[in-house]
Amino acid sequence: MHLSPDEIIFWQHGFLKLNATIVFTWGLMLLLVIGSKLVTRKLSIGLERSRWQNLLEIVVTGIEKQIEEVGLSQPAKYLAFLGTLFLFIATASLCTIIPGYEPPTGSLSTTLAFALCVLVAVPFFGIEEQGVGSYLSSYVKPTFIMLPFNIISEISRTLALAVRLFGNMMSGAMIIGILLTITPLIFPIFMTILGLLTGMVQAYIFSILAAVYIAAAIRVRKPGTESEQTI
Repeated sequence: MHLSPDEIIFWQHGFLKLNATIVFTWGLMLLLVIGSKLVTRKLSIGLERSRWQNLLEIVVTGIEKQIEEVGLSQPAKYLAFLGTLFLFIATASLCTIIPGYEPPTGSLSTTLAFALCVLVAVPFFGIEEQGVGSYLSSYVKPTFIMLPFNIISEISRTLALAVRLFGNMMSGAMIIGILLTITPLIFPIFMTILGLLTGMVQAYIFSILAAVYIAAAIRVRKPGTESEQTI
């Protein structure tokens, strides 16, 4: 049993290593690219649409509705980023049924990369919405003393996202591995199914948290109108 896919080394030359985290991460990205091409290759804008397109539109509409309910008024603007996060984490969990596969989300380096993406996305969308000056000025409000505390808040939030996802994904893999050594028959199958469900929940939670952070950057740091300032 491996605690992390980083421990599985496929190739090494000096300090250069090709581990399972890198291999399965690129494999998942290739799978998602090919899958997206296959799913969207015959889309129609007419009245007659295939069942697959109707299903795809239902899924996309559902994701946009979830994004809008978080507080982002233009969900289509954030669909690509948040949808990609969700699909990657969910697919990484679903592929655990493949023998020999180790989910890259079981590595702290992968979850930290996701958290860093959120760390960059929050100011990116905030600056795009409010402008550089307005967004950065929020770090020194109501007084410049708050600057270090706001910076620490951004960093700690990123680490919390990474460790949370890493801990939940790794713990599930560890439980299944332990059960396979103790009762290698029927019971681990149910735990594997439960692990798939847990992975989907973690993908949903991570994407929603990312949307909440982006919504907070846009809403909380948005300059008030004249009427609000008067009140």
